[in-house]
Amino acid sequence: MGCNVDSIAEKLAEKQKEISIGEFFERNKHILGFDTLTKSLVTAVKEGVDNSLDACEEADILPDITVKIDEIAYQEYRVVIEDNGPGIVKRKIPDVFGKLLYGSRFHDIRQSRGQQGIGVSAVVMYGQLSTGRPTIVRSKIAEKEYAIEMEITMDTKRNEAEIVSEEVVLWEGKEHGTKFETTIKGLLRSGEHSVFEYLKNTAIVNPHARITFHCDGDTTVFKRATDQLPPPTVAVKPHIEGIELGTFVKMAKESDRRKLGSFLVNEFSRISYRTAREIASKADVDDDTNPSSLTLDECKRILKATSKVKIMAPETDCLSPIRSMLIKKGLKNVLKGYRPEFYSPPTTREPRVYSGNPFQVEVGLVYGGDLPSEGSVRVLRIANRVPLLYKKGGCATTTAIKNIDWRIYGLDQRGGSGMPSGPAIIMIHVASTRVPFTSEAKEAIADIPEVVDEIERGLRECARHLRTHLNREKRRKKISRKFRIVREILPMIAEKSADIVDRDVPPLETVMTKIMGVVYVEKSFDWENGVCRGILDINNYTPKEKELVIYIEKPYPETELLKSSIEPAFDGEYLKWDIESLSSSKGESIEFEFDGGLEKEDVGGLEVYVEGVKETSLIGAETLPDDWGVELAEIEKE
Repeated sequence: MGCNVDSIAEKLAEKQKEISIGEFFERNKHILGFDTLTKSLVTAVKEGVDNSLDACEEADILPDITVKIDEIAYQEYRVVIEDNGPGIVKRKIPDVFGKLLYGSRFHDIRQSRGQQGIGVSAVVMYGQLSTGRPTIVRSKIAEKEYAIEMEITMDTKRNEAEIVSEEVVLWEGKEHGTKFETTIKGLLRSGEHSVFEYLKNTAIVNPHARITFHCDGDTTVFKRATDQLPPPTVAVKPHIEGIELGTFVKMAKESDRRKLGSFLVNEFSRISYRTAREIASKADVDDDTNPSSLTLDECKRILKATSKVKIMAPETDCLSPIRSMLIKKGLKNVLKGYRPEFYSPPTTREPRVYSGNPFQVEVGLVYGGDLPSEGSVRVLRIANRVPLLYKKGGCATTTAIKNIDWRIYGLDQRGGSGMPSGPAIIMIHVASTRVPFTSEAKEAIADIPEVVDEIERGLRECARHLRTHLNREKRRKKISRKFRIVREILPMIAEKSADIVDRDVPPLETVMTKIMGVVYVEKSFDWENGVCRGILDINNYTPKEKELVIYIEKPYPETELLKSSIEPAFDGEYLKWDIESLSSSKGESIEFEFDGGLEKEDVGGLEVYVEGVKETSLIGAETLPDDWGVELAEIEKE
């Protein structure tokens, strides 16, 4: 009997062999997002665009990306993605596009779209599996007058690229960039889970990018809303807060430091020698102990002690949040067709840590206008500036939204739980050095308690702004009615009264000021011969003289200011006028002209911001957002 068991074990041992990375994903392509034809097409575009955005930003280039999709056979599509990035050197093209788990960011603790080195090479693999066709890559770097073009397939058993052909080509009009062309099985659909929706959402959270989409003979251009590139991220050391025991033990064993204090200071961020000694003391471990000799129990005590010591929050330069001003610009740039009545001041939360990984949450909210009032609110889920279109129900963002009673903030919600309904769009961005995705396909964020908590806090901040807006709108409507009566009816009453008593019409400015008590801003736009003319009328109906600063955002960075009745203080993405003295009961008018090429929806929703007056005393404009001070100062400096 024993002999028989031994022989079976030997036979089983003979069958056991190593599985290559390529073979595993070849058989489990659904893990990477290729489980349906519709999703496969979206995934292919997503991975290519992500690569292009990362490459452009790392080279300090404003991205100009073109996506083209053509159906060449039944459920078979040619996908072409072209960018103006730095290009890829010849020797690296096969590895970048033909080898899974090959990349430059996996070991860096910093925010980036791609980190696993799977994305674009997985698209090459899927194209090869589904259509049998190779992928064509063209790359040109600035130092060369020619481009390299390769046809690539993947040997999944060896996880290596195979070069089918290679040639030198001229790429006219292109200084540098990469073009990626693959043919895949897919299904092109419209709606919430479409390529168009992915590109639209990408344009919202990457307002510095210009994205052109060619499909079915139609062309859509998502214009660049800002010429500010995201600040470059810097790789940092792990933060000890929340780091897992096994990871800590491994780091201690592999460290070349000879003392625990030196190990804590040099292997983790935000720990000084003083803090290291305090941790060691509370853990009852000598700070001169060699970290490689630490016992499991000592490691546990050290990690437990870190929760009792005040350690600074993680560095923020490893993250690249979008920031309030640009979130709003991105939302307005893409959603202007809906003419929303309210854009909540977006919130950017302070960085936190989960499992040693810094992360930061941003939330924006749009309400009213022509947004659909029936059904659940729309949710834009974003991770490291990349839209998430699938697995909404299993995402931390959805969990956080459902945890809030939205009825107290002005949205409908049956029973005070579940998804709220109403004319609103909620945008949630999670930026992290390691986003805790639920799978390799990066479709949803795991319900990490720290992450869910931060999302909830950000949502409540925006929700409070919505509630304030709705309450303020009621007040504004009352004031507007009163304003109309004062401006239109009071002069008529004065004239009639003066006529009856046979006296001169008395001046009404002081009376109107006492009744109103606000700074009232009116804006108007018209078009003539391709030129857009704008007028801002600012009236001081308060009892005191005002010193005001007026801001208006240009529709697009390239929009040219042709002339202005008052010279702006600076002319960047924002026009700024200083009104040093506006007396009580007096007004100031600013007339300006933009160059042609603008449509009504481009300027109809432009916000006017006023600095120097309280929010409760301002009608027809918004007070300056809290985070504008620093950002506008930086623009002026440049």
